[in-house]
Amino acid sequence: MELRHLQYLVAVIEEGTVTAAAARLHVAQPGVSAQLRQLERELGEPLLTRTSRGVAPTAAGEAVLPYARAALAAVEGARLAVDELKGLVRGRVAVGMAPSLAATDLPDLLADFRAAHPAVEISLREGTSDDLLAQLVAGEVDLVWAGMAGNPPPGVATRTITDQALVAVGSDAAEVGLGELMGRPLMCMSPGTGPRGAFDAACAAAGVRPAIAFEAGDPLLLARLAARGLGVAVLPAGAVRAAGLEVPAAALVPEVRSRIDLAWRSDGPNGPAARALIAAARARG
Repeated sequence: MELRHLQYLVAVIEEGTVTAAAARLHVAQPGVSAQLRQLERELGEPLLTRTSRGVAPTAAGEAVLPYARAALAAVEGARLAVDELKGLVRGRVAVGMAPSLAATDLPDLLADFRAAHPAVEISLREGTSDDLLAQLVAGEVDLVWAGMAGNPPPGVATRTITDQALVAVGSDAAEVGLGELMGRPLMCMSPGTGPRGAFDAACAAAGVRPAIAFEAGDPLLLARLAARGLGVAVLPAGAVRAAGLEVPAAALVPEVRSRIDLAWRSDGPNGPAARALIAAARARG
C-alpha cells in the first residue's frame, strides 16, 4: 500500500467523482482509477461504488477513510515538524475577526506575518464574537480577535488587547445613568458582540430593560447615525474616536467596560503556522 493510494481514495470520496478528484490532484483520470483498483485488490474489498451522481464509498471504504485521512495528516505533520526545526514555517492558519474590530492593527500584523512567512496560507473570516469563539473551540479557526464582556469559554486562552469604557454617543450630558437611557431611542451593537454583551449584562444588573431601536455590527455606522440625531448609540469609546466625528459622548453610570481579546485554544491542536502567528500577535500586544 502506497501513500498515493490513500490520497486518491480520500480525494475521490470527498469530490464525489474520479474526474473531479483527478483534476484536484493534477493527475490523469485513468491513473487514479488504476491506483484505486490496485488498492482494492490489496485489501480484498471494493471501496467505491457507482451511483447516479458519481461514486460513493462502500462500507469498506467508509471504514478505511478515517485511517487514510489520519495517515495523510501524519505525513503532513512530519513534514511541517521538520520545516519548523529548520526555521521554515509552512501550512495554513485560519483567523477570525469581529467586523467591529476593523480599526485594529490586524491588517498590519497579517501583512508583516505574510512577509516573514510567505509559505503560510492565511484565511480570514468575520462573525460575531460569540460565533467566532464557538468556531475556535470547534477547531474551525486557529485564533480570533473578539470583543469580550466576561470570561472566555473553557479551553480558550486570551490576551487582552484593549479594555474600553462604553459611552452614550449623542448625549449632551457629561455622564448618564442607565435608567436615563431607557426613555430614549437606543442604538447598539448586534447581539453576540462583546460591547452588546457588556451593555446587556449591565442593564440586567441595574434592573432596567432597554428598548433597542437599531442594531448593527459596525460601530462606525452607529456613531454616524447618532451624529445625525437618530438616537443614542452605546459604543466603546475607541470606536467613537475612530469615527472622527464631532459628536458628544457621555460616560455611563455605573461604568460599563468591554475588552478586545486575542483568543486561541489553550490545549491545541495548533500547527506551526498558527503557533507562529499567535506568538507574533502576542508580541505586538
